[in-house]
Amino acid sequence: QVHVVESGGGSVQAGGSLRLSCVVSGYSSSRSCIGWVRQAPGKEREQVATIYTGGGRRSYADSVKGRFTISQDIAKNTVYLQMNSLKAADTAVYYCAAGRDGGTSCDFRYWGQGTQVTVSP
Repeated sequence: QVHVVESGGGSVQAGGSLRLSCVVSGYSSSRSCIGWVRQAPGKEREQVATIYTGGGRRSYADSVKGRFTISQDIAKNTVYLQMNSLKAADTAVYYCAAGRDGGTSCDFRYWGQGTQVTVSP
């Protein structure tokens, strides 16, 4: 059984930083990928950052490039999202998801419960 558990959300002022953690257990694939997807009230879901665990390739949404960094600690089965220079527009529930590398994108199949990130102006 696959488990995806996020942690690290919270409230911060604009310009501040937060680090989200995601532990994925029970899932192993030579072509796996793990990413962060966020959803703000009244807005569409946005894929923020993804890491392709096979080769370490990373992708980011334009809205977070240069501010967010996704990384992984394979020994701990953990993926991190370091978020710097946070803006009020980054306020959302952040979901960690794991899936299979589809070549051009990640086919997310397993989702965590989400963690709230709130950035005050």
